[in-house]
Amino acid sequence: MSVRLRRLAEADSARVLAWRNSPEVAAYMYTDHLIGPAEHDRWFAGALQAPDRRYWIIEMHGQPVGLANVARIDPTARRCEWAYYLGEASTRGRGVGAQVEYIVLRHVFEDLGLNKLWCEVLEENAAVWKLHESFGFRREALFREHVFKSGRFQDVMGLGMLRRDWEAARPDIEARLRERGVDPAAIPPPA
Repeated sequence: MSVRLRRLAEADSARVLAWRNSPEVAAYMYTDHLIGPAEHDRWFAGALQAPDRRYWIIEMHGQPVGLANVARIDPTARRCEWAYYLGEASTRGRGVGAQVEYIVLRHVFEDLGLNKLWCEVLEENAAVWKLHESFGFRREALFREHVFKSGRFQDVMGLGMLRRDWEAARPDIEARLRERGVDPAAIPPPA
């Protein structure tokens, strides 16, 4: 399976809005409301232009299937946060997320030279926080009743990975990818 991250482009706007509003993706976002064109256009302009963010379209076999990003890139503190989602339901459970995670980790720690990558995940999104933990992320926080969604408060997990965690976990991560028939050396860096 061929997975790559390419830079987000203006032509991706309608597709990304559809993904953001899809029930499968929106279920794990912090908000419940339907995102309208004006709100999306403001967000999308920031995604394209903000100097402390990088957004990529996840492609599988050359077809757009999701969105990944690093944000709040802080070269002084040497950290950033990240998130991703698979917008195309047919790609879930096929190992795409694992390849995206590997690409982003390698990019953050090796290309950007940062010391920490962190993220927040709704506690109910067990598939994603378990994937992060399997890559070496550690739970650093539990934000109790942090988000009001679907008519109730929900907890959010804060997870983090340090450069030294990545260096320790990388050989096992690459071995697991090879077991799945993926050559880590052949996975391209983000475009």
